[in-house]
Amino acid sequence: MTRATDIRKATPSDAEGIAAILRGMGDEKVGLQGPFDGDYVRNWLKRLGESGALFVAHDGSIPVAFGALDFDTADAATGLLGVWVLRDYRRRGLATDLADAILEFARDHGYRRIRGRLPEDNEPALSFLSGIGAMVPLRNPSMSFELPL
Repeated sequence: MTRATDIRKATPSDAEGIAAILRGMGDEKVGLQGPFDGDYVRNWLKRLGESGALFVAHDGSIPVAFGALDFDTADAATGLLGVWVLRDYRRRGLATDLADAILEFARDHGYRRIRGRLPEDNEPALSFLSGIGAMVPLRNPSMSFELPL
């Protein structure tokens, strides 16, 4: 398998593919509440509006990973970053590429802080978010990163 090269902002037409990624993660703790179907993702996109975004990565025509920048309802300057990658596509830099797209969006939309979305008992997610924490100030010195409490 080759590395997915198409990463772009998701639209409602990506909803079924993003839902399939979540379902494809099986019994892994993803930190979201299902059921994971197209309506779930379309509603998420609608709720985000222009304040947040989903980004999707494809391997050819197959969606294999996605990332989200959600907003913190208690603090408009804080965004919540999450990335989900199908098991067979991990350790290829996709999560970092998605995080780059999310951080660019966050910078362009005035976010000052990014907080990682960390599913309970998910050690790979903790490792990834720790690495992203170091990357945030390098990409935007006026932005800070906080791991979740």
